[in-house]
Amino acid sequence: MKLKLKIWRQKNASAKGQMVDYDVSDISEHMSFLEMMDVLNEQLISKGEDPIAFDHDCREGICGMCSMYINGEAHGPDRGITTCQLHMRMFKDGDTITIEPFRAAAFPVIKDLVVDRSAFDRIQQAGGYISVNTSGNTQDANTIPISKHAADEAMDAATCIGCGACVATCKNSSAMLFVGAKVSQYALLPQGQIEAVDRVKNMVAQMDLEGFGNCTNTGACEIECPKGISLDTIARMNRELMKAHI
Repeated sequence: MKLKLKIWRQKNASAKGQMVDYDVSDISEHMSFLEMMDVLNEQLISKGEDPIAFDHDCREGICGMCSMYINGEAHGPDRGITTCQLHMRMFKDGDTITIEPFRAAAFPVIKDLVVDRSAFDRIQQAGGYISVNTSGNTQDANTIPISKHAADEAMDAATCIGCGACVATCKNSSAMLFVGAKVSQYALLPQGQIEAVDRVKNMVAQMDLEGFGNCTNTGACEIECPKGISLDTIARMNRELMKAHI
């Protein structure tokens, strides 16, 4: 395939960015989107030009680093996948593809398509932990009776990889799906009850401090989430917060 790419280029956090056009050819439909970007970068390097900076690590849909906004959609025109799992067969020969970084005040651009998502780290550090008895009397988790329903829901919430697609796709740049998932995975299990009150208060307070917007129940976050995190987690977070304040 031959493609025309419109890519956001920005030298650093303080520089003014702009869209730059690139032509790329000999792209196989079997390539992943990041492999296509690799081909483009090889061409740029061979010309002595600065390659396009973009985040990636595992390329297996686990790390959540490959945050790209492709043709107006977080992670591109597919569902239940990250950018590294997006394949070029989703596009046609001659297509124009617009590629931007995730845009949110709490996700400042570092360079080109790389954004700083450390706000998510600070939210988790504010309360995403449980007390562990390390005195030698630690109880094996497998001996704690938990209903199958609660265990399944906790696991569903825990699949959140913190990629930020929910923030990027939300008109309010809300992080409530992410925070809701992190609160839910502990709220549903007995091990997470000790810090339950402080956890939800601290994590929500940190979310607000980072500058994320509020949820207005549009539902775009759930649609674009590569792990299918449910809006139910936001409802659970709100209930946990209400209980904590009462």
